[in-house]
Amino acid sequence: MFTTEELQEIDDKYFRMIVLDPNDLTIQSKCTGHYWYLHSTGYPNDRSCIIFHKHRYQHPYHQHGRARTLRQAIKSIKDHDVYQITVRGHK
Repeated sequence: MFTTEELQEIDDKYFRMIVLDPNDLTIQSKCTGHYWYLHSTGYPNDRSCIIFHKHRYQHPYHQHGRARTLRQAIKSIKDHDVYQITVRGHK
């Protein structure tokens, strides 16, 4: 489950918040426009989550990975943005 403190740490200058609740989080990167859905699994610990990703609103989500914490998931998303911008030249 995501805590209120964890949810409040998400940078709203970097992400557009779409859904924020204790078990599910949907955000959009303002850098790439990509959508991210994070689901708190509660296993193997209360803070674990699965990260889903899509490039456009109309596209289906695909699994991007897993994280032990919301902070780790956000770092993974930002690292993905850096890759998209520097390697793929995403604007």
